[in-house]
Amino acid sequence: MPQTRRRQFNVHLLPCTHPGCHRQLKNKSALTQHLHAIHQHSFRIPERCPPSATAEVPDEPENHPKVNFMRDYHLGLDGRICNKAGQFIDPKASPPAFTTKSPDDWTPYRNHLEFKMAEFLFKKTQISGADIDKLLHFWGITLAVHGDTPPFTDHKDLHNVIDNTPLGDVPWESFKMEYAGDRSGGETPWMKKEYEVFYRNPHKVVRNMLANPDYKDEIDFAPYREWEEQPDGSHNRRWRDFMSGDWAWEQADIISADPATHGSTFVPIILGSDKTTVSVAMGQNDYYPLYLSIGNVRNNVRQAHRNAVALVGFLTIPKMTKKQSTDPCYRKFKKELFHTALIRILESLRPAMTTPEVAQCADGHYRRIIYGIGPYIADYEEQVVLAGIVRKWCCKCTAQSSNLDGDGGPRSQELLDALIEEVNLETLWDEWGFIADITPFTNNFLRADIYKLITPDLLHQIIKGIFKDHLVVWVQLYLEDTHSEARAKEIMDDIDRRIAVAPSFSGLRRFPEGRGFSQWTGDNSKALMKVYLSAIEGHVPTEIVRTFRACLEFCYIARHDIITDDTLKDMEDAIQRFHVYREIFKTTGIRDHFSLPRQHSISHYPFLIRQFGAPNGLCSSITKSKHIKAVKEPWRRSSKFNALGQMVRTNTHIDQLAAARIDFTERGMLDGTCASSYTTYFECKRARTILDLGKELHLPELPTLLRYFLYDQLYADDNHTSADVPLLQCPNYTGCIQVVNSAVATYFAPSDPSGVGGMHRKRIRSTPSWRGGPPRYDCVFVSMDNTTDGINGMDIARVLCFFSFSFRNTVWPCAVVHWFKRIGSKPDEDMGMWMVHPSMNDGQSREISIIHIDSIFRAAHLVPMFGDKFVPEHVNFHNSLDAYMGFYVNRFAVHHAFEIAS
Repeated sequence: MPQTRRRQFNVHLLPCTHPGCHRQLKNKSALTQHLHAIHQHSFRIPERCPPSATAEVPDEPENHPKVNFMRDYHLGLDGRICNKAGQFIDPKASPPAFTTKSPDDWTPYRNHLEFKMAEFLFKKTQISGADIDKLLHFWGITLAVHGDTPPFTDHKDLHNVIDNTPLGDVPWESFKMEYAGDRSGGETPWMKKEYEVFYRNPHKVVRNMLANPDYKDEIDFAPYREWEEQPDGSHNRRWRDFMSGDWAWEQADIISADPATHGSTFVPIILGSDKTTVSVAMGQNDYYPLYLSIGNVRNNVRQAHRNAVALVGFLTIPKMTKKQSTDPCYRKFKKELFHTALIRILESLRPAMTTPEVAQCADGHYRRIIYGIGPYIADYEEQVVLAGIVRKWCCKCTAQSSNLDGDGGPRSQELLDALIEEVNLETLWDEWGFIADITPFTNNFLRADIYKLITPDLLHQIIKGIFKDHLVVWVQLYLEDTHSEARAKEIMDDIDRRIAVAPSFSGLRRFPEGRGFSQWTGDNSKALMKVYLSAIEGHVPTEIVRTFRACLEFCYIARHDIITDDTLKDMEDAIQRFHVYREIFKTTGIRDHFSLPRQHSISHYPFLIRQFGAPNGLCSSITKSKHIKAVKEPWRRSSKFNALGQMVRTNTHIDQLAAARIDFTERGMLDGTCASSYTTYFECKRARTILDLGKELHLPELPTLLRYFLYDQLYADDNHTSADVPLLQCPNYTGCIQVVNSAVATYFAPSDPSGVGGMHRKRIRSTPSWRGGPPRYDCVFVSMDNTTDGINGMDIARVLCFFSFSFRNTVWPCAVVHWFKRIGSKPDEDMGMWMVHPSMNDGQSREISIIHIDSIFRAAHLVPMFGDKFVPEHVNFHNSLDAYMGFYVNRFAVHHAFEIAS
């Protein structure tokens, strides 16, 4: 039997010729397939780039006022450059070379292939050592006949090579602690134990972070204050990245009182810790990672990680029996253990908190550095331990736990020290909420006050706290209290159905069964927030709807990347409305009080934003997502026996590979790839002429619409359009067209998480079959008036098709759209969202147009106006845009949409 013909392996790869694409293909056939499948079957909508942050905004329409941004830098700690000896030099001097290594020095790897293979095996696939050995053995057999060998002998050789990376290697150390208190009442088992803490020298970690060239354009070396000039001559303060806040400026004032520090760079040390469970099935395997960042890197870098959040320790978690855990002495010891561990870990930073040291920075220059303990990212339970306060009290103010929204002054170490002189410990506990026999770790470091360093936490306080644990639960309690059991369940089922039928939207998580899942994650809560408001409308009183709206508006305002004086007024208005409308839960008997620390926390946000800048750079979601790479994945690849030692070694290897990649990239050694694969994309056969496309879309008027489109593109001006001329005067086109199923919108949306540089790419779909199922036609914002900001300068449309054609030597990328008209001249009073309905012609046919692709701004998400009606059985997320005649423009779908549609 003849053997099947097989393709030959080709070492040489062909780079994609499309601008901006970095794919490399195996042969010409694969390159052709790639170009047709990826680049000729989707349009690229022109980028909406970020405005200049430091200069006058260019090219504004004449009737738009010009906006000037002004920035003042701190005069004392202004981040001047110096030489390696610490002597200040000419600010225009060029930085020293990043490295003296040659462009072909791959140490400790022998070549490009070895490094890429090490990254692939260790970081990407994360396969076991035994499987690595098998793979290298099979590979070695094929090479042996040619007298060659694979890149690595086995997994041990791979690990040894990574270990020898001369960059990013901050070794792990450990120390042990034990109880040293009074044992006169007898010894219990926990008093005899030793508690081991693993850590890395934070001083070395910070210096590596400062010198990372990956941050050279996204790091601030001096505190600053920024304003935008208003048309009336007034100035609007702006807060964005951490160094724009008042806290960094005030710290610089204190430090610069010493003339020896002038010209230095202040580096705030941001800390965060959060317990995480890696496996319940194999026993309660809990770990307590400690993370570190620096306040100089900008918020978008910290959100996207890029190694700007580093694992520096694993704190110990004492485990005792339930009976022992109620012992007051043991509970105090646990808190002291936590604070003592932090003091020991951070000790190496102390010398440079008073006397500047010289360090190389991301731009290659040397600067004199002075450190300071900065904000601490933690959820409420950990904030209680950090601040040494009684649970149910506020960590930021002294308002009584029974009336948190009452009067209360700010907490501070100075206040606590004064109270200790006047009152006893019991009074401090009962009347002030202080646990005065616990000494916070910050007392051991200059200029640090833990009560001033507790940060806002959007994830636990707002998203998982107020939204999930409070409001969503209270709605269910309200329904159960107001209706019979059967009716309440029926309404809850319909709310779930409404959530499930929300139309598809790029990046929107779907809930096929509604909100009835057993374990809520932070991502689940964030996704549910986007569609929950419209799901409860009609089933609950208006006051409850407005409570949710105020909560959502507060959260989305707080997620802005830039917050101004005007934004803070909007935030304070949302807080005031939330407090007013939540009273419905009192009057209906669902709650008897609102003295809840997480709800109370929102009253501190305006002040904390002024102190620390935009909250999205200090949210616990940053440390939560870091758990995956730093804790959970290393645990999964361990043997599960004494896993912590294996986990810290895995983290060391990951850091070394990351440092090597930065080094090789900076030297231009990673241009191109060693290996690549391609995926074949199968597209449906689509119409090839405008007449055929009209038949496919059931739009016989499409050829006429194309003629009107061409006239408007070629001849229309401010005085007339295609509506003013006979059809015969419009150009006619009957040639070939190319239909595509998607378009890519690239736009500036820095408030959305993980958008490095603030730029985002989202694909807009218009396809007759989505993932082998029913069609999907996304909705979009269409720019109608460039002189008007936000949604007032846009209309909403649903894209029925993307196509292009060539006419008079010009390629015209187009979209066939069905328009939506607004209902009313302002957003709905209760929901706070604009309302639209499908636009119809006089004969009740759909109002269809062909528009140029450049007029599309970004995707829009519409959710049905359910009212008090239940969702019919036949409606699902595929057809809900066809089943209803009224929709809300969902400004909560993404943060960028919130900014557009507010």
